[in-house]
Amino acid sequence: WQAVSLEGESDFHALTITGNGLLGYDGTLKSTTDYNEWTTIGAAIQPHTLAGTAGSPVVLATTEQGIQRSEDNGQTWTKPADSPVLLLAAFADDTTAAGVAPDGTAYISDDAGKSWQPTGGTVTGTPAALAAETAANGVATFWVATSTAVEYSEDGGATFTHRGLGLN
Repeated sequence: WQAVSLEGESDFHALTITGNGLLGYDGTLKSTTDYNEWTTIGAAIQPHTLAGTAGSPVVLATTEQGIQRSEDNGQTWTKPADSPVLLLAAFADDTTAAGVAPDGTAYISDDAGKSWQPTGGTVTGTPAALAAETAANGVATFWVATSTAVEYSEDGGATFTHRGLGLN
């Protein structure tokens, strides 16, 4: 590993790729397009998780007030109507996003976070990390690290399989 910027200056709690660089949160939202110089963003959100993709300017932020959504690489934010309170969010592709609520309820969005639907699935344990992808068949796959295991869903979050990996 080699530090390229902010070494000894910042401790990012959330970090994601965007359509034109990186967006991070260390108590303040910051962005970079050259991966060296960071610009502070004046948004008042306090995200737990940031989610974006290299192919889109859309970024999602999980907050205590619900999902916040940006269409300009994190410069401005709006709260979509009826957005759920999610602890974790991740993009499966440029328009499909997965989310997990604090109680383990899984959600999916097929419009880059403008609207969310519960999938019917729930993970057990405390959700800690989420990864997602769109499989070759077009269905979102979720991986959720919890306090006790990694759980995965190959059916868009409808059901989860517990993979005990000796996590403590």
